Amino acid sequence: MIDEGKPIFQQIAEQIENDIISGAVAEESQVPSTNEFAVFHRINPATAGKGVTLLVDDGILYKKRGIGMFVAAGARERLIAKRRDSFRSDFLLPLIAEAEKLDISPAQLTRMITNEGEAS
Repeated sequence: MIDEGKPIFQQIAEQIENDIISGAVAEESQVPSTNEFAVFHRINPATAGKGVTLLVDDGILYKKRGIGMFVAAGARERLIAKRRDSFRSDFLLPLIAEAEKLDISPAQLTRMITNEGEAS
């Protein structure tokens, strides 16, 4: 699971985000501790903690003192909105720009996407 091209703490945060988005981890449920992440991935607990802290700072996780970290209410919706914005800027806008360079009309691009979606 660890990708050498991206900081491990970001990968931990993304793993938790993916689990929330997929429904594997429900809102108001507890997420694994930083020590559990550290043991599983064979990393320093501080590194795992840094990933969890990113999500706390974003309001995705919150701490119940003495119990652990939990998924905040509305976290899934916020994550999906964030990912959609990222999808637009990281994939859609460059795709449209490239299509324009190649004289591919919006209608042609739509057909291409539809055909690929149906094929897969």
